Parts: sequence; structure tokens; C-alpha cells
Amino acid sequence: MGQAALAALTLFVVWLALAREGLSLAALGLVPLRWQALAWGALLAVFFVRGFGPAAYAALRAFGARDFTGGLDKLRGLPTWLLVVAVLVGGTSEEVLYRGYAIARLESLTGSLWLAALVPLVVFALAHVPLWGVAPALTTFFAGGVFTLFYLWQRDLAPNMIAHVATDFVGIVLALRARPPQNAN
Repeated sequence: MGQAALAALTLFVVWLALAREGLSLAALGLVPLRWQALAWGALLAVFFVRGFGPAAYAALRAFGARDFTGGLDKLRGLPTWLLVVAVLVGGTSEEVLYRGYAIARLESLTGSLWLAALVPLVVFALAHVPLWGVAPALTTFFAGGVFTLFYLWQRDLAPNMIAHVATDFVGIVLALRARPPQNAN
């Protein structure tokens, strides 16, 4: 139900932006798919899975902070199909809501691109605290910062969506299927 609600909220926000606020799909970063977007998305995914993710885990361990294990344990009992749906809906919806829509609206309201980028980035990180905890959510602040800077550069959400979904798929779906529960003997 949570994923259906998130998808419905995202569709409602896009409708609101288009029908009531007069924004275009392009203003939300929803532009026609280009081959470059696929390539950038793949490169971003490799960066997050092979570089940023391992570095974030190492940093959390080095500081003695809680890692993503607690959040993964909360998701462990869910069927794989639901995890895949959650990754698809979550990755695409978060990019539309936190980057595409929020930045467009806040920039028009405040006149400041950097404030428009920073506010949703902070909210994005805070939204990850309940499931993952404070320290892991701090890593999502930095990952979200990369996504935000990339979006500001390209103004195309497709690479972000591709990388976000791929990264979450590896970090959640594949991680849960590869690791036994923490309390297993």
C-alpha cells in the first residue's frame, strides 16, 4: 500500500505541476529519453555501487556508526517482487519529488537555485532516517547531493532515475538475497 500511495502522490504532484501550476514536463526534468541518459545513468549506477556505496559503508564502520543492516533487517521478510516494486517506485518517485518538482518550484518561489537544491536535499536525507537511522541517512544526504548536482547540470531526471533504481536494487534486493539475517547461526 505504501508504494501505491507514493506512486499516486507522485502522479498527483506531476498533475498539479502541469495542470495547476503551469509547469512543463521539461521543467520537472521529464524530457524525452536520449541514449546519453542511459549511458549517464549506467555510469552513475557504477559510481554508486562500486565507489560511493563501499566508501559509505567503510566510513560508517570507521566512525563506529550504525550501517544499513538494521533497515535491511526490517525489509528482510518482504517478498522479492515487493522489494523490486519498492525500488522501482521509490527510485523514480524520489527523483521526481525531491529533484524535479521541488527544485523547480522552490527556485521559482525563492529565486535561488542553491536554496532550491539544498532544501529538498535535506528533506530527502531526513526522509531516510526512520528506516535506516541517522548515520546511514547522512550518507543519503551525500548521495542525494551527487544526484542533485547531476540533475542541475543535465536537467534530465532519467539518468538519476536509472542510477537510483539500479543502486537501490543492488543495495536492497540483491543484498537481502545474498546475506543471511544478522542473528543467523
